[in-house]
Amino acid sequence: MAISQIFLIAFALFIFYSWRKKIAISRKLKHYSVQEVKEKSKNPNVLLLDVRTDTERKQGSIKGSIHIPVGQLKSKVENLNKHKNKEIICYCRTGSRSVTVASILYKAGFNSANMRGGITAWN
Repeated sequence: MAISQIFLIAFALFIFYSWRKKIAISRKLKHYSVQEVKEKSKNPNVLLLDVRTDTERKQGSIKGSIHIPVGQLKSKVENLNKHKNKEIICYCRTGSRSVTVASILYKAGFNSANMRGGITAWN
């Protein structure tokens, strides 16, 4: 077997393992509908986290949500430590980036969840 084939197989296994791990974590997360989030947001122990870009946020946001763009999460995650006792429900435009952020927060010990459909479904 050539070295290039071994490298290709190793790379494919790495991708498969990474994808499988992400799916496993995503299954552990809570995924709420917009209606469920509207009800939950009335609870003071729930925090809505907007992970969209600054430009997207300027187009509108959910009242009372805080904003940490997904690209800035690693440098700003300490801002969330004061909310560690709350459920943090993440949202983005369609619900894809928010799953990633909710997974990162879950691995960091936060009680995190995702809003299915994002702000597109909210509006």
